[in-house]
Amino acid sequence: MAAPVPPGGGGPATTLTGVDCNTAKGADKLLCLIQDPYSGTFHADAFWASLGTSVLLMTLLTIAFSLMRPRNNIVYAPKVKYADEKHSPPKLGKGLFEWVGPVSRAKEGMLVEKTGLDAAIFLRFTRMLRNIFLTLSIIGILVLIPANVIGSNKKYISATLKGGQSFFVTMTPQYINKPRSLWVHVVCVWAIDLVVAFFLWRNYGAVVRLRRQYFDSPEYLQSLHSRTLMVTDIPPADRTDEGILRLADQVEHTAALPRASIGRNVKELPDMIEEHNQAVRGLESVLAKYLKNPDNLPTKRPTMRASKKYRANNGAHDVDAIDYLTGRIRELEIEITHVRESVDKRNAMPFGFASYERIEDAHTVAFAARKKHPRGTTIRLAPRPNDLIWKNLPLSKKQRSWRRFWNNFWVAILTVLWIAPNALIAIFLSNLSNLAAIWPGFQGNFQRNHRTWAAVQGIASPALISLIYLILPIIFRRMSIRGGDTTKTSRERHVATKLYAFFVFNNLIIFSVFSVIYGFVAQVVKNRENQDAWHAVLSGYFFERLLGGLSSTSYFWVIWLLQRQLGAAADLAQLINLVWVWFCRTFMAPTPRQEIEWTAPPPFDYAVYYNYFLFYATVALCFSTLQPLVLPITALYFAVDYWLKKYLLLYVLITKTESGGQHWRFLFNRLIFAVCLSNVVMGLVIRGATGGWFQVYFMIPPSFLMLGVKYYSSKVYDGQLKYYTKATLKDPESLVGPGKKVRKNDRVQSRFGHPALYKPLMTPMVHAKARHVLSEIYRGRLDNSDTVSTTGYSDIAMDAMSKSHPGKTARFAPPAQKEMFEVVPETRLDFEHFMNRAEFADALGGNGELYGRPDDLISERSSTPRSFLGRHGSGSGNSSRASSPGARSDRSVSAHRRVGSDSPVQSPRQNVHPAYRDASPAHHGDLSQRERGRGMYNMSNESESRLLNGAQPVGHATPDEEVGREAYGLDRWRTGGSGYVGLPARDAEDGITGYDYYRARR
Repeated sequence: MAAPVPPGGGGPATTLTGVDCNTAKGADKLLCLIQDPYSGTFHADAFWASLGTSVLLMTLLTIAFSLMRPRNNIVYAPKVKYADEKHSPPKLGKGLFEWVGPVSRAKEGMLVEKTGLDAAIFLRFTRMLRNIFLTLSIIGILVLIPANVIGSNKKYISATLKGGQSFFVTMTPQYINKPRSLWVHVVCVWAIDLVVAFFLWRNYGAVVRLRRQYFDSPEYLQSLHSRTLMVTDIPPADRTDEGILRLADQVEHTAALPRASIGRNVKELPDMIEEHNQAVRGLESVLAKYLKNPDNLPTKRPTMRASKKYRANNGAHDVDAIDYLTGRIRELEIEITHVRESVDKRNAMPFGFASYERIEDAHTVAFAARKKHPRGTTIRLAPRPNDLIWKNLPLSKKQRSWRRFWNNFWVAILTVLWIAPNALIAIFLSNLSNLAAIWPGFQGNFQRNHRTWAAVQGIASPALISLIYLILPIIFRRMSIRGGDTTKTSRERHVATKLYAFFVFNNLIIFSVFSVIYGFVAQVVKNRENQDAWHAVLSGYFFERLLGGLSSTSYFWVIWLLQRQLGAAADLAQLINLVWVWFCRTFMAPTPRQEIEWTAPPPFDYAVYYNYFLFYATVALCFSTLQPLVLPITALYFAVDYWLKKYLLLYVLITKTESGGQHWRFLFNRLIFAVCLSNVVMGLVIRGATGGWFQVYFMIPPSFLMLGVKYYSSKVYDGQLKYYTKATLKDPESLVGPGKKVRKNDRVQSRFGHPALYKPLMTPMVHAKARHVLSEIYRGRLDNSDTVSTTGYSDIAMDAMSKSHPGKTARFAPPAQKEMFEVVPETRLDFEHFMNRAEFADALGGNGELYGRPDDLISERSSTPRSFLGRHGSGSGNSSRASSPGARSDRSVSAHRRVGSDSPVQSPRQNVHPAYRDASPAHHGDLSQRERGRGMYNMSNESESRLLNGAQPVGHATPDEEVGREAYGLDRWRTGGSGYVGLPARDAEDGITGYDYYRARR
């Protein structure tokens, strides 16, 4: 039996050069600190002090939140104010703790309805971790701690306690000298794996049930993305609408043909719009500072350095900021208008979309396309339109693979480079006395101002680490976008994956075993002087040192996990947001846009919190048998944070991009990895604690058990989790009940279009108090016609409405009525008035579902997605280039009826020249016999024909009294029926309902 190794680094108190660490100074002292950074730092008093401080501060923050909540609903319950009736959370009383009751009564079904499936699954995951560690705490307290105490060598324990060590060392297996006692740990490892496997299996089934309920929800059944396929890597020969139909048909034959749309080259339009938005925000910031006191303007106008790209025209010297930004905005708007007009439908891109009438058809084709790649393409279910990262869609497979390789390479380099700074922070910044020990000049100041430096130590280390961990997700997000991710959901999943790998490698593995490896190398070098290499390695007692080093590190993780409670309470109190907003409003000059954004419900960062929770769980599992106290501490954290996050997700935070619960498999896989890693750690610990290799071998099967759970779940549940159905009936008449009619329109006539083609441009906002001086200091554009007619190719259903002439499009409004600036009164600096605006909704409003306006909800009057009717297409009460900040109702439907009439207005299409008529399925009589007889794929290829569709007829004017009959209205989207299965069709030809007629139309 090998002799036990002293705690701490687990090795002799000497450096590589043989210097005694007790008397070492300078560089030798630094080597000693690297070898044993935790020697003598953990005491029982530290544990109780940390526990008391965490509980006390958490209680005080919770009480402070309860006091401030009734007086500040805009911060602590914004969703009550902004959400529509369906998604609004339960009302809260004004009492101190009246928020506890509604939160405790909120069940999972209500959480799904009020917060979305992503938030509900996050809370289920948190609750699962709480239950796992509550169960494991019983094993740790009742089995592991008694086994460690009873099996330890009493002489070594007595000597350790007399040497000043804490009694907590008796809870570890470090001093066990009875190999038979280690069988208890082997059995506990099996029990831990079985407990985790049980909860994973049970919750996987629950998530599948939630997902199936989500598939059957009205929001999903009526959405456009639920029945749409995304096709990427399309070869040049198939880059047409008809080509997409043929590719989908090669995968699986369906009874109905989809509506196909090939992607178009929008050129540099997205970059120009982004530059325009930055210029607008820059101008707003300059004006906010310059007009902070409009009645007493500064004598000197603000200046700035022109961008390097434009210094040739402006010179290298400072220029007038207002004039420069004004000129840039004007130039960009002209360029954007020109590019929008020049988008050519014949310049196709290697991606496209196919929208089916029935959800079953789309999911059947997607399921069949899992292992099929017709002509090298990839066909899968389309995400929500706001989930797409459009600039990565044109990338080829080779480009995407190459970018992914370099992305992973740089992440690995960053992870390795962080080892040195991480070690320096852990050794010196977390304990400034170590810095004083090797820096004589600092030692005197440290001893004279011990309390001051103690305060700096308590603030500097957490602040620096927090700042780094705030920047790290931003870096990984940008790298993921450059790596070729096509959706924001996949980007967030990859960010969480990289964060978790970074944390586990640097903050767990390297942080815990770095000193052990250094001490082992030091001992091997010393032994090499009088032994051969092999015996020198054996005499280094690696496993014994590893046990001692991990036992010493476990004390740090106990205190660290205790302090996590404080972060959970700080999230509830919204301390960071409150302090930041107060600082900006007090010492800076915020713009109206910034003040509006501050009142919006903040988005919840799933990637960051999933990484935190997975990392806490991994640490607790790895140290569960080394220091069983981590189990109840982790259970306490998840129990508290579950309640606090439940309130935040119900009343404060929103899901920016709803994925429909697609994060679950990532969480499931990482927990499987965490359990397997803990099994490896426990195998090494048992070997170091005088255990035999047989006991280590007996711990291998639990890891295969976890992999078996993974394999079983993927085979049984993954298909149900992803697809609405795996097969569909070929005959749509079999789905029609007695007395119901078959719709003659068999496809959803709407498209996924690039937002750069129709998204309104931002208008500079200024405070109303500065209205009277704008004409003196601003020399910019006097009109706001930022959009153009994109009827040749666009997803716009209506032009923006004139603010001063309701019912008239903005393009026909009198020029004198057009305004450049959006003057915002103080009473309207609230997100409530702007939440339907595209510029705010994209960043702060999620997909609009919270406010009753999902982006891709198909209209009941036509198959048009509502995103093209309301938020991006209607007029604004403050700006003619943005949606109305006022009423929440969708007013687009009323534009199709005469005033005082209940019947739809007759479409002017009947009196239009055939060259200008739309290719609506309801007007096949207008098509030539050649177009009707094109064969199976008889839907005309709009890339090659009818390029004038949607154009206003020659000589056609729109009288003021008949605004509803504009050629730019919804009539050109009319399909004669609803956009989803189950609603009766509104066809003019009621007699044509049979399947023969339906088949003939194909």
